[in-house]
Parts: sequence; structure tokens; C-alpha cells
Amino acid sequence: MRRDLFDEEHDLFRETVREFMAREVVPHHAQWEKDGIVPREVWKKAGELGMFGFSVPEEYGGSGITDFRYNMVIVEEVIRVGASGLGFGLHNDIMAPYMVDLTDDEQKQRWLPGFASGELITAIGMTEPGAGSDLQGIRTTAVREGDHYVVNGQKTFITNGINSDLVVVVTKTDPSAGARGTSLLVVERGMEGFTRGRNLEKVGMHAQDTAELFFDNVRVPVANLLGGEEGQGFFQLMHNLPQERLSIAVAAVAAAETVLEETIEYCRNRTAFGRSIGKFQNTRFLLAELATEVEIARHYVDKCVRALNAKELTAVDAAKAKWWTTELQNKVIDRCVQLHGGYGYMLEYPVAKAWLDSRVQTIYGGTTEIMKEIIGRSFGF
Repeated sequence: MRRDLFDEEHDLFRETVREFMAREVVPHHAQWEKDGIVPREVWKKAGELGMFGFSVPEEYGGSGITDFRYNMVIVEEVIRVGASGLGFGLHNDIMAPYMVDLTDDEQKQRWLPGFASGELITAIGMTEPGAGSDLQGIRTTAVREGDHYVVNGQKTFITNGINSDLVVVVTKTDPSAGARGTSLLVVERGMEGFTRGRNLEKVGMHAQDTAELFFDNVRVPVANLLGGEEGQGFFQLMHNLPQERLSIAVAAVAAAETVLEETIEYCRNRTAFGRSIGKFQNTRFLLAELATEVEIARHYVDKCVRALNAKELTAVDAAKAKWWTTELQNKVIDRCVQLHGGYGYMLEYPVAKAWLDSRVQTIYGGTTEIMKEIIGRSFGF
């Protein structure tokens, strides 16, 4: 079925992003995989092309556009070339709502120009060694002392953890108040007592800097509190999680489409027993099944993007998109590895790297099990 989500301006932007990827990313990504990190210069070059902060008001260097389709273009093009090291999606899709919607005028002046230019890289510190999906179980504390909060605790599995200049840290400002005791503080690079642990070794996504963060009596100015008042952090997180989960779903479908397209071409050219493997009924039937499921997923995700732009996307809608597409992504890529035979297990073939990179998709942003719980609760049982 014809895809009708994008307008001409989105297509033109896609050409710009595709050219950037071909010029600045593809030739270097293999080295970044070995290094375990993407150079900061790439962020600045992307910022010069207007690839960050679409919703940032023009007076702070952004485009002032609240249209998630631009975000979607970047995610799709990053996935298309297998550039899993770029933390652009986290910066644009996850962090932008916090930095734009929850900041006061003074905070906007301090942070948004650098956010839009790529000079200030962002991250969010939610997960802890003992608290992942259960955000109410976090133990990082922020105790008010005059004009500062004293922050103590630890975060782990933080995307952009090494490169980040601004980290939105989920803290407990009142441990006795449950969800209403959670607040969001922006911790900045260079604050005394704020240190980064090792760049974590992951199964896939090797070029993406994922780190542990430590806070030892870090004095964070009260002026760095997001949202204007204490105790609103949990609700702010819940409000923004649907967009985060939709971003993951966008990546999942794009990855499935990309690998499926590459596999169809492989099956067309690879021969066995004197004919292309695509002529075997088992191959055709499997590819038919995968193509059908991926296209159905594509149209649901596109509809979710329209709903997000119309401010109608619900947490349940996003949960459905997130769990279904990420599970499908893993299924599709696993089947495509099988169709590649021994070559599918070789890292010089994109399908092998995609297989490694895809596994985390059903985990971060809320596990499949948590997504099903969100959906199940909506039935009122």
C-alpha cells in the first residue's frame, strides 16, 4: 500500500539527512564501533544542518516546528545505514520535550541554543542498578540545602552517558511521598562530585556510548529543577514516555524494513541446488509472511505519528506500538539471518550487525512485559 505520511518538505529534508549520513557517518561508523563512541564533531555538523531541536523556538536557534515527522525522518535514515552509534534519537525524540516544555525562560536561554546546535548533548538518568521499569523504586536522592540540591546516587545504562553535557536526573526529593516525591534535576558536565563510570560493553550498538553515572554530594542549583516545582517528576516522565516509545517503534519498523529488503535481494542472487534460494517455496512463504507483518506494522506506526502530532496519542497506543514492533523486529531479523545461512553469522554482512543491535529494543523504554501490563490495565480489570 502507498505510504502517504510525508509531505514534500519532509522528502526534501530526508534527502539532506541521507546526504549527511553518506558523507559524515557511513565512512566512519565501523571505526566508531571499535572506539565505542561517536566523536562530538559529528553532533556539531548535524546541528549545522538543522537536525536537532525541531520544537525549539526560533529565538533559541531551533525551527519552532512541532511535527514528529521530521524526527521520524532522522530515525529512519539512521537505521537505514545501520548507524546505531548515533544518539540523535534520544536527543531529539526523548529529551526535547523535557528541555522545551519543562524549562523556564532562564533555563531556555542557558540550554536551548546549545541543544539545537549539537554543542550540548543530552541524556536522561532514569535506570539504576536496582530500579529499571519500576521508576518509583529509584534511590537517587536530592536534598534541598538553601539554593542547591545535594544529589547522591547512581544511574546505569545511560545512552549518551559519556558524551552528555546535560543529564536530566530522576531523583527523590521526598522519599516518603511515593510518586509525588520524585523530581527532575539537570546535572551539568563538570559539576563537582558528578563522575562517569566505564563505557559499558554491550551485545550490540557498540558505537553508542552507554555509561554508568555517579553522584557524590553533587550540588545542583535549585535553578536546575525542571517544571518549576518539586514532586512532579514521575508525572512528567509518564507524560513523555509515549513519545519515547513511539520513537523506538519507528526505529523497529525501519530496521525490519531495511533488513527484509536486503534479504529479499540476497535471496534473489544467492543460489543453491542450481537455482536462487528465492525460488524455493519455503523462502517465498517466509518472506511473504514477514513482508505482510512489516507493512501492517508500518501503517499502525504511521497512524500513531499522526495521533502524536494531533496530541491524541495515548499511553496504551504507544505501548501497543512499542511491544509489537520491537518483537516483530527481532523476529524478522532472526528469520533473515537464517535465510542468509552461514553468511548471516558474519559481521561483514549488515544482517548480523542488525541482529545484535536489535535485541535491546524489547527491553529499553519499557520491556514488552511492562507494555502488555499497561495495555492490560486499560481493560479495567
